[in-house]
Formats: sequence, structure tokens, C-alpha cells
Amino acid sequence: MIVGVLKEIKTKENRVAMTPAGVEQLVAHGHTVGVETLAGEGSGFTDAQYETAGARIMASPKQVYGQCAMVMKVKEPLPVEFPLIRKGQVVFTYFHFAASAELTRALIASGATAVAYETVEKANGSLPLLTPMSEVAGKMAVHEGAKYLEKIYGGKGKLLGGVPGVDCGTVLVIGGGIVGVNAAKIACGLGAKVYLLDTNLERLRYLSDVMPPNCFPVVSSPANIRKYLQEADLVVGAVLIPGATAPRLVTRDMLKLMKKGTVIVDVAIDQGGCVETARPTTHDDPIYEVDGIIHYCVANMPGAVSMTSTIALTNATLPYALQIADKGIESAALENPEIAKGINIMAGKVTYPGVAQAFGLKYTPLEKVLGRKRRT
Repeated sequence: MIVGVLKEIKTKENRVAMTPAGVEQLVAHGHTVGVETLAGEGSGFTDAQYETAGARIMASPKQVYGQCAMVMKVKEPLPVEFPLIRKGQVVFTYFHFAASAELTRALIASGATAVAYETVEKANGSLPLLTPMSEVAGKMAVHEGAKYLEKIYGGKGKLLGGVPGVDCGTVLVIGGGIVGVNAAKIACGLGAKVYLLDTNLERLRYLSDVMPPNCFPVVSSPANIRKYLQEADLVVGAVLIPGATAPRLVTRDMLKLMKKGTVIVDVAIDQGGCVETARPTTHDDPIYEVDGIIHYCVANMPGAVSMTSTIALTNATLPYALQIADKGIESAALENPEIAKGINIMAGKVTYPGVAQAFGLKYTPLEKVLGRKRRT
């Protein structure tokens, strides 16, 4: 198979979908890899390194889309790329379709197969391609939140860890998954008091056993969210429903309960956000204020630490990319249920329930599109 690696064009997105080490393994399996020129520059990888690994350097995205059977990206295609996507082509990236009707309809119209990193799912319910970026985003959420608590950015001027004789800050983390746990770990490490909310009692019992003593796992409910918003200096939205729109757990009215200069970091913004007043922002213009509350809603947070993120992402995606390239997307989906779960759109049909539900579109089971029963 000819596999293409694109240069990202989203604002300040410095990650790349594959490291030279990953390219080397694809080539070792007998595949041709085309890498758009300067694709790895933002992550510290040169064209020469990719060539040494066996890649062909391609001059433009048009060439990559035009020649490659599978195209790999980090972020979703942008409108300028829509006309380049071909019928039957595999596009393997973070799509987050539920956040964009325009993107969803464009991929349906293209006839391509959209394999979404974020919905590749193991039998135990874990999301192996979302996990590494969730780990990065969770850690970054507290770093960024702590920065924007500084008075020079409009925050209340509070140091999360406090100092001797001065009380520490309070962090509210909504969601006890990968993002939430990593955010809570960093906040606890800084010395803050952390409330970690989740709806799963078994998960809360586990978190109570393993988290530091300044982390307090609590059942998530509207009443508890309202209660802890009043105390919080930093709020991290870390709620995820795979492939579907995030639930709005913090409403506009709840902002009135919060102290002026409090910071909200909505990591769920990729899936529409779990805060009613959240809207996507960029690394160029990351924050805005609503009712005196600072909102940080950058949709590609890990792009700011691109070297770490790119290596972590390649470690996770490469085994799946190899399976798709070795077997073809249909056989790979039939043989591996994890890849099948990742297919959100195929041959103009929406094959992931959460995406269909988000926009009132018809859902077609993948088995019907493939025309035969896949293994379970």
C-alpha cells in the first residue's frame, strides 16, 4: 500500500502523524510511504530523516492525497482539503465528527473510509489511540489553567500550590477518565486541593485507593458540580462519550456561582465541550471571558508539546496502520474489531452510532457496508 503522511495545517498544530521510526517499520513491511515536505518540522523531524527511513518526500497535500491509498493525519481535514479526498481512500486521523456537521457531510460525500483514532476501542472499553493524547491534554490542562490564573491574564492571581502561611488553590476536575486522572495528578503534585468527579462508583473506589491524599473523588451530580464550582479556582472539563457529543454539565447559569477570575479548561471541546459557554479557541488566541470567568478551549492542546505528542501518538497508531496497510481496510476491519470500531464513515454511509445521532443521520451497521459478517 502507498501510505501518505500530511503536514498539519490547523493553527499552531506542530504534531505529525508518523515519526521516521514509524516510517521505517512501514517500509520494512513492503509499503511505500510518502511524506509531505516539512511535515515533521514542528516535531523536530527533518525531511532528510524521513528519507533515511525510506520515505519519499512529496511536494504538496494534493500529491499526497492524489497518490496514497491511506492518508494519515493528526487533526481532522479542514475545508480546503475536502476536495482532495478520494472515493475509496482511507483517511486515518482524529476526526471528532460529532463536533462538526460540515466535516461529517464532506466525508460522507467523498466516498472515503474515515477511520477515527478516537473511536478505535478495545474489548475492555479502553481507547488506545485516544489515551496518549488524553494523557498529554490532562497534564497540560493544569499547566495552562495555572498560567491563566495569573492576574496578568485576567485570572484571580492565585498560585495553585500556595506557599507556607497561604492557602492552596482548589481544582475541580469533572470526569475521572484518562484526562481527568492526569489533570488531578498534576494538580495534586502542585499542592492544590482537588475534587475529582465521576459517575461510576467502582471507578471512584479505585481512584480513592490510588490517588494522593489531597485528591477527593466525589460522585458527579448537578448538585455536586454546583457545590464545588463555588470553591474552585480552576475547573477542568474532562468528560468523554466516545464518538458522541459531550454532555453539557456546566451551564451558563452555573457561572454565576463561581468567583471572578476562575479559569475553566474544557478539554472536551473536541467533542463540543462539556461547558455550555465553551467554544473552540486556538493556540494563537487561547482564552476569552464570559461573566468574569476565563475560558481556555484550545481544541488541539497536545500540539503545543509536539515532540512528546508525536512520539506517543506513533507508538499507539503504528500497529493499527500496519494492519490496515498489510491487509487492506476491509480485511483489517473483518479481522480486528478494534479497527472496525474506528470506522465512522465508509462508502458514503455513517457506521458509528454516535455520529449519526449527533446530526440525525441514518446509521448503517458496518457489516452491511462490508457485505459480510466481521469477526467478533
